[in-house]
Amino acid sequence: MQLLLIHSDYIEYEVKKSTPVAEKIEESFKSGRLDEALTAFIAVEKADESATDEVISKAIAEIKGVAAQVKAENIMVYPYAHLSSDLSSPKVAVSVLKAVEKELSGEFNVKRAPFGWYKAFKISCKGHPLSELSRSIVPEGKSVSCGEAVVVAEEKEEVVSEALKAESTAKSYWHILTPDGELHNTDDFDFTGHENLQKFVNYEISKQRAVERAPPHVELMRRLEIADYEPGSDSGNMRYYPKGRLIKSLLEGYVLDESYKVGAMEVETPLMYDMEHPTLKKYLDRFPARQYSIESDKRNMFLRFAACFGQFLMNHDMTISYKNLPMKMIEMTRYSFRKEQRGELVGLRRLRAFTMPDMHSLCTDMEQAVAQFDSQYNMCIGLLDKVGIKVDDFEVAIRFTRDFYNENRDFITNLAKTVDKPVLVEMWDTRFFYFVLKFEFNFVDALAKASALSTVQIDVENAERYDINYIDTDGTAKRPVILHCSPSGAIERCIYGLLEKEAMKAENGGVPILPLWLSPTQVRVIPISDKHMDFALQVAEQLDCRVDIDDREDTVGKKVREAGREWVPYVVVVGDKEVETGNINVTVRSESQPNKPKKVEMTAEELNARVQSEIEGMPYRGLPLAKLLSTRPKFL
Repeated sequence: MQLLLIHSDYIEYEVKKSTPVAEKIEESFKSGRLDEALTAFIAVEKADESATDEVISKAIAEIKGVAAQVKAENIMVYPYAHLSSDLSSPKVAVSVLKAVEKELSGEFNVKRAPFGWYKAFKISCKGHPLSELSRSIVPEGKSVSCGEAVVVAEEKEEVVSEALKAESTAKSYWHILTPDGELHNTDDFDFTGHENLQKFVNYEISKQRAVERAPPHVELMRRLEIADYEPGSDSGNMRYYPKGRLIKSLLEGYVLDESYKVGAMEVETPLMYDMEHPTLKKYLDRFPARQYSIESDKRNMFLRFAACFGQFLMNHDMTISYKNLPMKMIEMTRYSFRKEQRGELVGLRRLRAFTMPDMHSLCTDMEQAVAQFDSQYNMCIGLLDKVGIKVDDFEVAIRFTRDFYNENRDFITNLAKTVDKPVLVEMWDTRFFYFVLKFEFNFVDALAKASALSTVQIDVENAERYDINYIDTDGTAKRPVILHCSPSGAIERCIYGLLEKEAMKAENGGVPILPLWLSPTQVRVIPISDKHMDFALQVAEQLDCRVDIDDREDTVGKKVREAGREWVPYVVVVGDKEVETGNINVTVRSESQPNKPKKVEMTAEELNARVQSEIEGMPYRGLPLAKLLSTRPKFL
């Protein structure tokens, strides 16, 4: 169970529409209000089904404890599915919510909002230190309540690689490497001016991956109709609405285009592989990740967590000359699968099924591999910059063996010089994994949790393991050194990083916005009345970009506000003056401040030229939805 407890001046709700799982309610239940209330937003989860008595008891104890601290006498029990991606059945959820309501009613004035209805609600949070608290309740017992037989499927033993086990016991030496080449102990380093790096260091060393509450991007991905949890699937598998699919597609295309520029060949490989294949099994144990395992035709199979398997098997069958090296292959894996631990899954930050560009480079020797590593390091910096995640937005981690560092000290120092800021270093005395050097660019979000984006690794094992050879100048077969590169990291993580970055900007008084080339609507035209519709259509026709028209029967003010909530970069309102002069007034979001929009008068041709200059060289696709807003469905 997930609990979000808000101490408020008031909370009020009104039901709008039923869902297929809505409970039947009386008219009096369709709206409600409590003043001076502690609101318990509750998501009942799948794991709760086997121990409902225990979960109810723990939830009541938590709610009572907070109510006593804030001296609340009124409690609103509010079902809120958006706190979790692993929900229980509706029947169990309703029974738990009713039980919580009943148990609290003896001591408090309690109201419960109905389950399974779309509801509008208003809440005024008091804003003191205890006014917002989140709790995760994990059942330990196996009791079943409410007279309900709950069948729990026997769970297969989790497949955990030897590398993951080694990672938990590996002795790491943590340092801060500054651009002058000095290694500093993390405990002694002065983080003044590098507070984000300090958050990243704390996250890495503590290894506290689980989250206690949803980060800001979760609300944004839903409000902007980008993505949402899919309750009909496994946790960590998402649904993407048309706007989200557009953003993903543009990012995928851009990463592939940049990979083509450095000579990568695009391939496609299977999603599942034989767990008993001798070569694959050995590599499976060398990768620090949990796998999905399935049974097919009495064979144990696993779902890939990267494109390494298919590409390396392909390399094994190829005839490769030294003239072909460095040789690069890339696949946009839709999807890669990792059985991440449940408490770590949240929004787009960490998923079990994700889209990852996976590029591998075969190099003649370590010297060529180091040169390629440096080139790809710089490629990743430039690529993320175009995505909208700048060098100042991420922290760098460089991981290596002590021997590699001693042999390549100047090269590793230069990595810090390139970004011109201190970086986190993790050093091992012994090589636990298949790589001797690795970097990651890590985004630190509003909850001080870090997520890796771009990464490159120098692999010294898998050429031997997969029997990959190239023919050298003397005609003999040699083993290449292999680089693993994900130029952007998971595509979903790029979206997560952008949303978190803009949420933090808004928190600091800025105006959030996506890069223009990624904005689902680049220009919105708003006619003041029906008589201005023809001119609005004329303006839209002159714009060679993703332009839509808000022709709905709402006030102009409401339409403008909604365009703002959707982060539309350019908003054009047309009325009598615009029809008469032929010029248009454009609200430019990127130059605006909160409650102070920047308006510029220009022609439609000038607006088009401005948009084209901003998106030049970036991938483009048309509108993901109908041009007229009145003809669009609502996804949420």
